[in-house]
Amino acid sequence: MATKKKTKTPDFKKYNRLIWIGFGSGLLAIILLFVLAAAGVFGPLPTFEELENPENNVATEVISIDGKTLGKYYHENRTPVNYRDLPENLIHALIATEDERFYDHSGIDAKGTARALVKLGKGGGASTITQQLAKMLFTKRASGNIFKRVIQKAKEWVIAIQLERQYTKHEILTMYLNKYDFLNLAVGIRSASRIYFGKEPKDLRVEEAAMLVGMLKNASYFNPLRRAELVEKRRNVVLNQMLRNEFISQKERDSLSLIPLTLDLHREDTNDGTATYFREYMRDFMKDWAKTHKKPDGSDYNIYRDGLKIYVTIDSKMQHYAELAVNRHMANLQKSFFKQQKENEFAPFVYVPSKDLEKAIKQKIDTAQLRILKEVEDSTFVASAERILKTTMRRSDRYKSMKLAKASDKEIDSAFNAKRNMRVFSWQGEKDTIMSPIDSIRYYKYFLQTGVLSVEPQTGHVKVWVGGVNYKYFKYDHAKQGKRQVGSTFKPLVYATVINQLKISPCEKYPNIPYTIPAGTFGIPEDWTPGNSGGEYGGELTLKQALAKSINAITARMMYKVGPKNVKRLARSLGITSYIPEVPSIALGTVDLSLYEMVGAYSTFANQGMYIKPMMVLRIEDKNGTVLDNFSPETREVLSKEAAYTVLNLLEGVTHFGSGIRLRTTTGVYPDSIATGYPYAFTNPIAGKTGTTQNQSDGWFMGVVPNLATGVWVGAENRSVHFKGITRGQGASMALPIWALYMKEVYKDSTLNVSKGAFERPENISINLDCNTFDKDPQIKEVPKDDPEF
Repeated sequence: MATKKKTKTPDFKKYNRLIWIGFGSGLLAIILLFVLAAAGVFGPLPTFEELENPENNVATEVISIDGKTLGKYYHENRTPVNYRDLPENLIHALIATEDERFYDHSGIDAKGTARALVKLGKGGGASTITQQLAKMLFTKRASGNIFKRVIQKAKEWVIAIQLERQYTKHEILTMYLNKYDFLNLAVGIRSASRIYFGKEPKDLRVEEAAMLVGMLKNASYFNPLRRAELVEKRRNVVLNQMLRNEFISQKERDSLSLIPLTLDLHREDTNDGTATYFREYMRDFMKDWAKTHKKPDGSDYNIYRDGLKIYVTIDSKMQHYAELAVNRHMANLQKSFFKQQKENEFAPFVYVPSKDLEKAIKQKIDTAQLRILKEVEDSTFVASAERILKTTMRRSDRYKSMKLAKASDKEIDSAFNAKRNMRVFSWQGEKDTIMSPIDSIRYYKYFLQTGVLSVEPQTGHVKVWVGGVNYKYFKYDHAKQGKRQVGSTFKPLVYATVINQLKISPCEKYPNIPYTIPAGTFGIPEDWTPGNSGGEYGGELTLKQALAKSINAITARMMYKVGPKNVKRLARSLGITSYIPEVPSIALGTVDLSLYEMVGAYSTFANQGMYIKPMMVLRIEDKNGTVLDNFSPETREVLSKEAAYTVLNLLEGVTHFGSGIRLRTTTGVYPDSIATGYPYAFTNPIAGKTGTTQNQSDGWFMGVVPNLATGVWVGAENRSVHFKGITRGQGASMALPIWALYMKEVYKDSTLNVSKGAFERPENISINLDCNTFDKDPQIKEVPKDDPEF
């Protein structure tokens, strides 16, 4: 009989002992990992000072006088907010989705960590909001090596605990939302709210807050500009979490989940937004300011990192109205210009025959000689146009980079003549097209540019600054940087000099006949007899009529009375620093000045003769609100109150019976229908002056009401690009409509308090201002067909 084998009983005590040894060893390893991490064995931990002041790149803000952010300068577009600026629905969405037990733990969620260990991280829940903040602040980038990542995780746990000791729960939530990069230049919750929804965080609706919290999982993946449908699903997950945590009801969740993902994009790029040209001016201003102002520790301020706040004089609403007026009128004007250029063989450059050729045509000289003379002029003009294109080409980034890469002239010319895909500016929006770079240069030469500047005369505050039609495509600033011939807008400075020195009445009459300043007078080498536009003379005119109708002969007579030296002296006192030659012809505006200079001068008339240098900055603060610099206006008395008021009286005539008359028309059609919003039908007192330069290269309008002086310039980048005729090319057609459209909107907004009243009249005026019938405004209906502008 076989012997039965005895079965061995398993030693469960041994297995239990091994399990407990393994568990204990693992626990000791984790504890040891923490201890070593806390001791700095795996690398230094942040110091107390670093925890107290975690490194942040904070954007510098440009803030308007009415409290709106116009733009920012940044490496990271981050503008921190306080906890009180965060809506409750955003906090609820964040906690419900990212860390349900946030208020119950001290940096590490033991329950969530245990669940993550059991499920090997597949169930999530291991990382608290505080740990995520620690990672963003001090880990920067997670390692792909699992062992290094474990060490990083341990350090994050230690830092999280330190953060919980150092900060309140509210501060941790705020720091987390301020730090997170929501993509598309939206770093931090304030930038994200403004960029994606065009509003401040406190104004976010529940579904909008849920979308932004949904992006916290992975902003690159849940990017609303690329994966809208996916982001909407993620938003609804957040809403479900809010329901689960009883922050919203079932009914609210159901209705909110049905709302489509609706963005209101407001990009905060340098090229986008409002007051772009002004913000670029301020960038250079701040760089200069930083050279002379140091931090308490002696280091330099950095406008891209230090979170400065620059409080400026720009009014955001007025700026918006000005930009709207520019867009409306310039799109219309450009359409008319394109239409005219279809018949121009040299487009966009306009060929103007020389006086010799015009004389030859009038005298009907031999046809062969005339043809030769014209061919010579044509070839010279074409060569000049080509030089302009070549010069512009050499200024381009493409040319500079190719030169830097040692490309030959032949290679550069080939590259500039090769067609390629490109996106170009148009008034109908950006367009994708196929064009060679040299053709794109020619294309952009067609576009008319503009500058608009508004100043409050009594304070010198610059309220509006428009430097061009589109900063992304046209960087040159025509508000302050550009200087162009000012034409008839300079004439009031001649009249002001005469009135201030000789107290001549606007009602004094002078014969409208050719007037000559003889050679040798004021150092001129030959007689100077400026002609009136169209050669029209006859009768007598008051000074008020002469300025309103821009009569050159009478202006020359006024120049003779005071001399160019005195006119120049007054111009300098009015803030004009550009070169002014001491010659009589400056009376007709032959000098090149900036819009900034002209508006500063005209605002003096409305400020009773007191010049205040236009100012843009009120104060500069650091990120903590400490005032670093305050700014005060520069003032000086230039004219007597009586003289300043008299000049305004003269300028009012321009809008009553001169070249600015179309501001007051109540019916009729604007010439060639090039002005949007016509007729304008203004009835309030307006002192104004139009200006048109040689060949219609520049159109100006200066308009002044008691508490606002505004100047507008319109013209192309190159003076050889212009309208052919005076109808379209005069200041009353090119520039005045922008002023009118802008002021219409300004007057509609009663919160701006821009005056419609009369200019303040000084007491005891000795100069006669009663010109009887000339001061009376007839019932104006239509612009005269021969509307004067010289």
